[in-house]
Amino acid sequence: MAKINFFTEDINYTLKNKTIIKKWIESTIIEEGYCLSELNFILCSDEYLLRINQDYLQHDDYTDVITFDNSEEPKTIVSDIFISLERIKENALNFKSSTVNELCRVMIHGTLHLLGYLDKTKAAKKEMTAKEDFYLQKLVF
Repeated sequence: MAKINFFTEDINYTLKNKTIIKKWIESTIIEEGYCLSELNFILCSDEYLLRINQDYLQHDDYTDVITFDNSEEPKTIVSDIFISLERIKENALNFKSSTVNELCRVMIHGTLHLLGYLDKTKAAKKEMTAKEDFYLQKLVF
């Protein structure tokens, strides 16, 4: 049975509209031709995500999201996506957006990585942002 779960590590945060968000993410995965097995979103602090970045990716900088693809079968989603709520709040201020909108953007961004989208080049980043915008338009609270 397909599962999307939400957890917190070292922060207190209650995500509202979980059922709507779960259906939105699952429909995105299906629309992209993938199968959802298990997807865990772990909301955490900057410091928690920095340690993950250092320990697993050997990067010594803050980031808003890190996606771990744990699947063993093609086109099947099994993943942990770690998100810094502090980065989300700061990004929301910088982009003049709400925390919830920015959180959903980062959730779909991490999910899109699992669906094969990249963001390392200018062209890939442009395509990723377009896909984020496309799927965010489908999210209605």
